[in-house]
Amino acid sequence: MKVIRVVATALTIGLGMGSAAMADGFKDCTKLDKASWKPASEAEAKAKALGYEVRRSKIEGSCYEVYGVKEGKLYELFYSPEDLSLKHTIAK
Repeated sequence: MKVIRVVATALTIGLGMGSAAMADGFKDCTKLDKASWKPASEAEAKAKALGYEVRRSKIEGSCYEVYGVKEGKLYELFYSPEDLSLKHTIAK
C-alpha cells in the first residue's frame, strides 16, 4: 500500500510540473481597458507582415497571443492590444 501512495504522489508532482511547464506565463501587455484595445485582426496582420503564417489568435491575460508558423516552426507571438507592439515571442 505504501508503494502505491509513493507512486501516486510522484505522478501528482509530475503532472503539476508538466502543466506549469506548458504555461508560458507571459500575460501582461497593457493596463488599458479592453474597450480601448485595437482589434485582434491588426495583431494578426502584424505577424503576417513579419512572415508568419497565422494559424489562430486569442486573448491571453492582457495580450493578444498569435500562433504562427515560420520556416516550418511554430511560434507564439504576444502583442500589446494597446499599440500592437510585439512584447514577447516563444518558439515551440
